[in-house]
Amino acid sequence: MESRNQSRVTEFIIVGFPNLEHIESLLFILLLLTYMLIITGNIVVFFVIRLSPALQSPMYFFICVLSFLEIWYTAVTIPKMLANLIVSMKSISFIGCLLQVYFFQSLGITETLLLTVMAYDRYLAICNPLLYSAIMTSTFSVKLTASCWLCGFVYPVTEIILISKMPFCGPNHIEHIFCDLHPLMSLACTETSLSISVGFALNSSMVMATIIFILFSYIKIIRVILQIQSSEGRQKAFSTCAAHLIVVFLFFGSVSFMYVRLTKSYGVHYDKSLAVVYSVLTPLVNPIIYSLRNKEIRHTIHKFLHQNLPSTQNGAVLQITLIVG
Repeated sequence: MESRNQSRVTEFIIVGFPNLEHIESLLFILLLLTYMLIITGNIVVFFVIRLSPALQSPMYFFICVLSFLEIWYTAVTIPKMLANLIVSMKSISFIGCLLQVYFFQSLGITETLLLTVMAYDRYLAICNPLLYSAIMTSTFSVKLTASCWLCGFVYPVTEIILISKMPFCGPNHIEHIFCDLHPLMSLACTETSLSISVGFALNSSMVMATIIFILFSYIKIIRVILQIQSSEGRQKAFSTCAAHLIVVFLFFGSVSFMYVRLTKSYGVHYDKSLAVVYSVLTPLVNPIIYSLRNKEIRHTIHKFLHQNLPSTQNGAVLQITLIVG
């Protein structure tokens, strides 16, 4: 039996994009501006919906929850990514890394389930309009949302327990832009096939079940929309669903390639590029595509600006919101 001293790794180094070190200052500014836009956009959408009596339907409640979720989803990774762009030692403790993996996984799964619930909401509203108000009550909406959060925070516990018990005794450089499941697992100095198989089973079942449910819902929705006689009615129904579908494709597309796999990595640069999409770009476009492009939300924002800003500032801000909208 081989005898060797396996000192346990107490911290990891986030490698990031080492070939872009010469422009880290520029990347820091761009990422900071992006993060500010993410936070500002989602906060605006959240409070506009919460404070507007006209936006108290279940659909807007779910959009409000999605905006709240995106704020915390990005808070798990982007602040640390920003810090790593301005410090020479891009380190994170072992416990800190595990916590980042857990919360990023939990909030990602919560978003997956929430997008599925939103598809169900649109299915009921378009395919069963007479029963919609009776089924999708405010109490039921809260219960659905609470279930998404509960399942999201419970579902990844098995994977986190498995990875926390792995010995990390060798290289401590994580070839990623933050602590994530597969890049961390690749550093374990033990056999990881069981953990990879468990992760594949859990992630594939979650992603496939939600995608199938969303596809089934939208097949039914499209069939009903095509039967609408009024072109204006068809256009309104399609525009309501199109925003949700764009967000679904962006989020599920990148997440599926990253987490539904039977290998630790598809390639360092491939994984990092995907991580930028689902950790930065998707949260950035969500409030624009799904909310600020919504006519009712845009109208409410314009109304609020008219009532609360001086006329000179009002005109300038309205021009900005019109461009965004």
